[in-house]
This record gives sequence, C-alpha cells and structure tokens, in this order.
Amino acid sequence: MTMTRRTAVQILAVTLAALPLTGCSYNKFVGQEEAIKAQWAQVENQLQRRNDLIPNLVETTKGFATHEESIYKDIADARARLLAAQSPGPSDEKIAAANQQTSALGRLLAVVENYPQLKANEQFNRLMDELAGTENRLATERMRYNERVQEYNTSRRQFPANLTAKVFGFKEYPFFQAPPDAKTVPKVNFSKPTGA
Repeated sequence: MTMTRRTAVQILAVTLAALPLTGCSYNKFVGQEEAIKAQWAQVENQLQRRNDLIPNLVETTKGFATHEESIYKDIADARARLLAAQSPGPSDEKIAAANQQTSALGRLLAVVENYPQLKANEQFNRLMDELAGTENRLATERMRYNERVQEYNTSRRQFPANLTAKVFGFKEYPFFQAPPDAKTVPKVNFSKPTGA
C-alpha cells in the first residue's frame, strides 16, 4: 500500500510540474494564431486593393483588345469567387480563389503584349504601375503570412506542445502557395494581332 501511495504522489507531482508547461504552450498557440490572423488580414487588404484595380484595368484593356472575351470572363469569375469566399480567416477556399485570380491576370498580361498601342496608353500604364505595386505588396504579405504559419505549425508539432494542441483543438493552418500556373513559363507572342 505504501508503494501505491508513493506512486500516486509521484504521478501527482509530475502532473503538477507539467501543468505550467501546458499553459505556456496554450498561450504561445493563442499568440501565434492571432499573429496568423493579423497577417492574413494584411493579405486580404492587398487582395482587396487588387480587386479594386481590376475593373479599371479590364475596361481600359477592352478598348484595345476586343477579341479577348474569354480572358475578361475568367477575370470576372475569379474576382467573384474571391469576393464570395465566406470562411473567415485564411482558408483553402480563399487561397484557391486568390490563385485563380492571379492566373487570370497573368493571362491578361500575356495578351497585352500583342497590343503595342495599349502599352503606350497613359491610363493603362498608370493602372499597370498600381497593379505592379499591389502585386509586390501582396507577395510580401503572403511571405509574412507563410512565416507566421510555419512558426505556428512547427510549434504545434513539437513535444510536449503537440499534446496541448491536440487537447485544445489547435488546427493546422494552410500555407499560401503559388498557383500551378506559376510554374509554367508564360508564352509571349510579339507578332501583330489579327484585326489590329
């Protein structure tokens, strides 16, 4: 009986000693989750800025490149999908919608290469400069978001914090990865467009 009481006291002592460690992990996860959410808000700010620029860019381009209706439809669909993504915070749905928009814009910019008179248009150039600045800020914010996610996901998998994560239901956050289209080299055609 003495041995059982001794074992129970040891287990109780180990449990009490481990409790502060669990609390530290919990607080760390809460802080890291808040950092991820704050960084995601920055990504969404830049995505919204890009969404605001797109209609002006498309309208300017339409005046010159009238035969490119499928690209305009893809851009409108991608923009609508991003605006309709309902889940709060970072989600696979929002990331996929943003990547679809990036791909559609890339196709539009490849088409622009066929219209030298469009590239000489002052309004188009101003919009392209704004879009380029937005894309640079968006890339920076995505990188910072991915850094926060990496820190959090790494902490979440380390022992003993992984036990705290499991007990309190801290989920893994998705990385913002480049769309599959980004891995292919864009095709630029410098020949004169038909009907121009």
